[in-house]
Amino acid sequence: MESLSAQTFSDFEVLVVDDGSTDGSAEIAEAHARGDRRFQALRQEPAGIVVALERVRAEARGRLIARMDGDDVALPERLEAQVAALEDPELSACGGRIAYFPGEAVRDGARRSERWLNGLVTAEAAARDVFVECPLPHPALTLRAEVLAAVGGYRDPSWPEDYDLVLRLWAAGALFRNVETPVLRWREHDSRRSRSDPAYSLEAFVRCKVHHLRATLLRRFASVVVWGAGPVGKSFARELQAQGSEVAAFVDVDPRKIGHEVHGAPVVSLENAISFRESFAIGAVAGEVARAEIREAVAAEGRRDGVDFVAVA
Repeated sequence: MESLSAQTFSDFEVLVVDDGSTDGSAEIAEAHARGDRRFQALRQEPAGIVVALERVRAEARGRLIARMDGDDVALPERLEAQVAALEDPELSACGGRIAYFPGEAVRDGARRSERWLNGLVTAEAAARDVFVECPLPHPALTLRAEVLAAVGGYRDPSWPEDYDLVLRLWAAGALFRNVETPVLRWREHDSRRSRSDPAYSLEAFVRCKVHHLRATLLRRFASVVVWGAGPVGKSFARELQAQGSEVAAFVDVDPRKIGHEVHGAPVVSLENAISFRESFAIGAVAGEVARAEIREAVAAEGRRDGVDFVAVA
């Protein structure tokens, strides 16, 4: 709250929702609101983040809505940079560059995620990687209230509510990106909901991605070919099959896998991938280098990102 009070952009209201806390958080919020009249503290019985988000959406008066979590720190120019970015009428939403902290708690995976997020500063880059992971950091999200309303606000589909929202924005044709300005210090700790809530498990993320893929890019394809027969490819193939999609084949470069079957589908070499040209292609690998190699290979086949190919992780 102190970091919001110190923003260089000052024309805003802050709605602080206390979702049934028992540790004095509500009293802290109310005390801050007495010192800064732009703040309003709202109390509710424990109902979860989606109910809290929708309450704020109903009560917010601004044309823009900016998200923030209670344990993070907004950098002073956050709102100024994001409001300026959204003066572009074609842009519906934006995040911004983030830095995880404290240093001793930040693992290598978080640093890789930080570098990836901080590179998505164009709408083209964010759209290209929208199925890799959520391209906008939710605690740093700012978007047009009318756009949020148009896609139905937040919902609770048993997978991450922020990613679900971003994928619905993308499906509706909204453009978004992260601003170049660092906007948030994102606190890393083992008790984060993303580490303890089943709705944020790896399996839940895969369910979310497959659901939205089937509702959009996969609709006009009878089958899918999965590039990558490792753990990522296998998990996506299982979920694709569980949700009703046919997996025609896997493409892999490992000679030990080629000629075998995975989940009932053959594993073929790069040279034989062209046999499955009528199937939608998913590049399912974890590493950025392997992802870039797959993108190069499918482009040589004549495939296009976001048309008959997408990268996932």
